[in-house]
Amino acid sequence: MDLVFRDAEVVDGTGGASYRADVAIDGGRIAAIVKEGAAAGCQRPTARRVVDAEGLALSPGFIDMHAHSDLALLRDPDHSAKAAQGVTLEVLGQDGLSYAPVDDRTLAEVRQAITGWNGSGDDIDFDWRTVGEYLDRLDRGIAVNAAYLIPQGTVRMYAVGWDDRPATESELDHMRRLVAEGMEQGAVGMSSGLTYTPGMYAKDAELTELCRVVAGYGGYYCPHHRSYGAGALEAYEEMVRLTRDAGCALHLAHATMNFGVNEGRAPELLALLDEALDAGADISLDTYPYTPGCTTLVAVLPSWASEGGPEAVLARLRDDETAERIRHHLEVVGSDGCHGVPMDWDTVEISGVSEATLTDWVGRRVDGWATARRLLLEDRLGTTILQHVGHEENVRTIMRHRVHTGGSDGILQGLKPHPRAYGTFPQYLGRYVRDLGVLTLEDCVAHLTSRPAARLGLTDRGLVREGHRADLVLFDPETVGAGATYESPCTLPTGIPHVLINGEFVMEDGKRTTALAGRSVRRAG
Repeated sequence: MDLVFRDAEVVDGTGGASYRADVAIDGGRIAAIVKEGAAAGCQRPTARRVVDAEGLALSPGFIDMHAHSDLALLRDPDHSAKAAQGVTLEVLGQDGLSYAPVDDRTLAEVRQAITGWNGSGDDIDFDWRTVGEYLDRLDRGIAVNAAYLIPQGTVRMYAVGWDDRPATESELDHMRRLVAEGMEQGAVGMSSGLTYTPGMYAKDAELTELCRVVAGYGGYYCPHHRSYGAGALEAYEEMVRLTRDAGCALHLAHATMNFGVNEGRAPELLALLDEALDAGADISLDTYPYTPGCTTLVAVLPSWASEGGPEAVLARLRDDETAERIRHHLEVVGSDGCHGVPMDWDTVEISGVSEATLTDWVGRRVDGWATARRLLLEDRLGTTILQHVGHEENVRTIMRHRVHTGGSDGILQGLKPHPRAYGTFPQYLGRYVRDLGVLTLEDCVAHLTSRPAARLGLTDRGLVREGHRADLVLFDPETVGAGATYESPCTLPTGIPHVLINGEFVMEDGKRTTALAGRSVRRAG
């Protein structure tokens, strides 16, 4: 054998009780599992290298069901933000906005629109236009594996533009073709950002048609739905109804219940989902184990202010009369970009800027619309924010649910990003398993491994099982924890000495190796 982990406490991803065993790796796959006390005559495996795993837990690699590493994987070969957490697979193309499929115009527009998520991309060679070409680019070698969702907002940008209107029949046909081509080229589903323009301009009938295409390929729909604040339950119900009508599997992105209007209402969301599940719906969800959210500052503006694209937004912000209308919608009416809730500026903290002269703002709270307007203009919409609007009891309640999975929603841009980018998975294992007992270790590992693997249709990942790919994490249940905090959000976790992808160490003795063992993970069939 290539490698044996000796005397590991195997948490195999099924949710069943852990057990002590030797686990042997050969040719990038799990070749043998010999449990302690195996039948007489069953020899312990030997290998060219033996790692003493006494006192450590061995689990499948963690799957980040909501990642924003679309450019980070290409920009930063190290990518310790995820590798050090034990993440072996990220799902990209989230919130309806990413970089494929595009033409030259759409690429330029989407780059500007999500600079706050991924940077401007000036350091990236955008030598792809299709989904397949982007996945081929990942296959040159990346830190961790990656799957891709077709971004519905980008598709609409490509076929319709930035107009707030129904698509024509020819435009809808164009979008159907783009989605079908992306699925054929290996995407696992489609995402939407229904509080982000231009994706939010799509009505349900349009989304249903695109979901029918996704369903035809066995993929799933992953919406950031129309509200996480006022009307959140109605927004969740809309997605359940839409995917039922389309016959499409549903995965709810960062399924939170935020803002004051939703405090203590997580059980109502779960009751809605349980009713649909019991009726036969195919639904899953992901969450991050923190209360604040994170987005771009421009995203909170009312949708009408973003019609026409980034340059049109900047023009409206420069006009005093229009800027006053924006302020009124934000502070009095409740912007649809801010989930229908009037803006409380005290909750908004600047986490990153694109313009170097504005770095002094990072870590400061926004003191009102005048400051927000100035930042949007001077940073050309590139400002990212934390929004401190979550509720701890809602977070704990939702993570216990039977279809829950883990997703970081981690934006890696900015000097002071949300700590979830570096800490989500050890935060689950340390704080919510060991310290608080919200989940058992075995159940939590299943949430982070086999459940997402099943959603992605992966038959050889997500479990410690003979024949499966050796995407594995070795961690210490007594010391594992998130090093990242709100004050030091880029600190790496503790208690995760070894991470393997396809049998190759990407983390060894707590340090990042030079291995680029990750590749694209494409829809099967």
